[in-house]
Amino acid sequence: MFRLSSQIEAILYLKGQPLDLAAIAECAGCDRDAAETAMIELMDDYNHRDSALEVVETPTGYTLQLRSSFQTLIDKMIPPEIGTGALRTLAAIAIKGSISQTDLVELRGSGAYQHVQELVEVGFVRKRRQVGSRSSLLQVTDKFHRTYELKDLPIQQLVAAATSEPEVAEQLEIATILNREEHGVDSTTEPA
Repeated sequence: MFRLSSQIEAILYLKGQPLDLAAIAECAGCDRDAAETAMIELMDDYNHRDSALEVVETPTGYTLQLRSSFQTLIDKMIPPEIGTGALRTLAAIAIKGSISQTDLVELRGSGAYQHVQELVEVGFVRKRRQVGSRSSLLQVTDKFHRTYELKDLPIQQLVAAATSEPEVAEQLEIATILNREEHGVDSTTEPA
């Protein structure tokens, strides 16, 4: 039979959220005092382990979590959640390669201002002031390419991944055609 502290460790892992002692005791099938004693034992055990995990008490209960010293690893490995609108704005920037914020707002609407701010904060977009212009130049970052690994996908797949709405897909296709024309590529042929 497992020690109670091991059973509580499994409960914390499986629940994936903070639990108070009453909930832990109920899940473990023991009384509150036994759960508290086992929790202290478990926390002490984790404090002496050379482990990436720790058991901590939060305002809402006890939780098993990754140590804060691993935050940079979390940032690198887990892409942040972005809303659908921001994701579509990100796709438009990626398709264009670089685009002025003014042109992006024309393409995506005034909500693009907030999307750009969000995308800059999570590190997917770089915003640079253009010389002689009030508008900023927007480009996707290396973090975007590492996270989404879309460098070699055809434009149509990027558009399909970014949106299921025909209206937005059409806007992205137009942006693609304009981008090709700016770079002297025949927009009537499919990309290789």
